[in-house]
Parts: sequence; C-alpha cells; structure tokens
Amino acid sequence: MPRPAAAPAEPFFLDTAAGRRFCLFHAPQGACRGALLYVHPFAEEMNRARRMAALQARAFAARGVGVLLLDLHGCGDSDGDFADAGWDGWLADIDAGRAWLEARLGRTAGLWGLRLGGLLALQAAHRASRPPEQVLLWQPVTAGLAHLNQFLRLRLAADMLAGGAHGGAEALRACLRAGETIEIAGYGLTEALAGGMEQADAAPLSLPCPVHWFELAAEAGRPMPPAAARVASIWQARGARVHQELVQGPPFWSTPEVAEAPALVRASLACFAEAAHA
Repeated sequence: MPRPAAAPAEPFFLDTAAGRRFCLFHAPQGACRGALLYVHPFAEEMNRARRMAALQARAFAARGVGVLLLDLHGCGDSDGDFADAGWDGWLADIDAGRAWLEARLGRTAGLWGLRLGGLLALQAAHRASRPPEQVLLWQPVTAGLAHLNQFLRLRLAADMLAGGAHGGAEALRACLRAGETIEIAGYGLTEALAGGMEQADAAPLSLPCPVHWFELAAEAGRPMPPAAARVASIWQARGARVHQELVQGPPFWSTPEVAEAPALVRASLACFAEAAHA
C-alpha cells in the first residue's frame, strides 16, 4: 500500500503518577485538523498489530491529524511488568495520554482502539468528564469476559499438551481471585487486570460522542457480525451516533506473519474526514 510521506515519529516517555509510559507522537502535517490517542490491543495482539497502527498513524498525520501511540502500563517499553498492570490503571494511562495530546495540540482528542483497546477506549469515553471528539473502533471486543476466557484457554491448552491436570477456566479464575499470578503465553495475569476485563461490557455504556466502528472480513459485502450489530443497535436506541462498516482485510492482530489491511486505512481516513467537515 502507498506510504504517506511523514516526519519521523517523536519518541518520549510520559510521566504519570504510576510510572513512565512510552509514547510515539505523530505530529500533524500542516494545520491540525484533529487528534487521536491510540489504545492498543491485549497481550501478543499488540505486537502483531504494530505495523498497522504505525501505517494508520502516519496516514492520519499526513492528513493533519496528530496521533499519540501509547504503551499501557506493563506493555511494550513502558514501566512495569505485565503482571503489574490493572484495568483501572490502564484507564488512567488513557486519561494521561489524552491530556498530554490535548495540551500539545490545543484541541479535544478522540480515542482510537483496536480489539480490547476498543473496549478500553469506550470505557474511557463513557467515564470522561470531557467527552472525546470521537471514538474510532477497529474490530472491538464488546465483552471483556469472553476475551478473558479466550486468553485463559491458551493456558488450558498448554496444560493439556504438557499432560497436566486442570479444572477449566473457572478454576483458573479462582486462582486469580485467590491472589495468584497465572503465566499465559509469556504474560503474567493477575486479578487486578482479569477482574476489570471480566466486568467490562460495551453494551450498557453511554457514549457522548460519535463512534466509527470498522470490522474486517476476508470478503467484501458480508453483513456485520451479529454481536457487533446488536451492540450498535442498543447504543442507537439510546441516541448514540454510530457508523458501522465492514471492510475487506486480514485479521492482522492474529496472523503469524505481518499483514496489512489497506482498505481499513482508507476507510478510517475517509470516515475521519467526513466527521471533520460535519
């Protein structure tokens, strides 16, 4: 896909009350037309999605939209280990990143979340004292419990291959509630994070800003997934402004090789441009 000409991203550490968070700032080229804070996905999905996040951030910057890519607590190059992270702490990181971006660019920032980062972005928007300009969702997780159980199944599968006994996902949850740290695919999971994930649900949230929701499929022309359509319908019934669109592309956050979804980049740019001129 074409690479937009862009100045190099500005790396820095953002000081927060809970430690330093590594950031990459993509400054807007020309007049600033918007601002977005990117909320990355969970565990290994974060690493597999880095290329697409960088491509989209550069594309936004080339169109005058400043983007801040922030590594949450215990992730990437930020302070702490993954086992130190908590759901509330991640929400605080989002608030801190958004505050920095707004101070830097002098305008209200929106939130852009991928997978579990989408659910975090939605919760951050729901609880914000000052609503974000908009929320951009890429294949968002709508129920944290289902995502948590999917992650726990990785541990169960590893135990089965090793010949170990297990009692299922609920047994692992009991261990977490008892204060244990569970190692899953190289990531230490604790109750501080698992408990927040378990309670997170997109459907009941009140959204004070427009939402642009993109899902990926191998073939164009397919309908939106039922779960995504159901949540959007609930929001719209409460008066939320929701744009949903399915675009063609691979699930780049889960593919073993680095993958790109050019149609997603184009659709996100177009949707943001329409919002800017609304």
